[in-house]
Amino acid sequence: MVPPLAGCYIRGLFLEGCRWDEQRHHLAPSKPKVLFVSMPPVFFKPELDWKGRSGTYSCPLYKVLSRKGTLSTTGHSTNFVRDLALTSKEEPGQWIRAGVAAFLALRY
Repeated sequence: MVPPLAGCYIRGLFLEGCRWDEQRHHLAPSKPKVLFVSMPPVFFKPELDWKGRSGTYSCPLYKVLSRKGTLSTTGHSTNFVRDLALTSKEEPGQWIRAGVAAFLALRY
């Protein structure tokens, strides 16, 4: 991969509760008996005052599977990293009900 002028690529992320459809480039329902799937490299590009886009799911990204942490002085969980805007053909409510989240590591 060629390094971008602004932003960075992150690899090694995992999804739970759904999968990434590499042909259509959006979230898709999980395949039977598959709990976790690897994400393709994700590009993070800094943007001022970004408000999100329609047709995306704000997927929470956690450090570890427990999805819990202690509250820091800023009021955020120490396990929560950020939201990922992942493209989706379905309404976000479907992914929320399925408990979809992304993780940096499957084991600690």
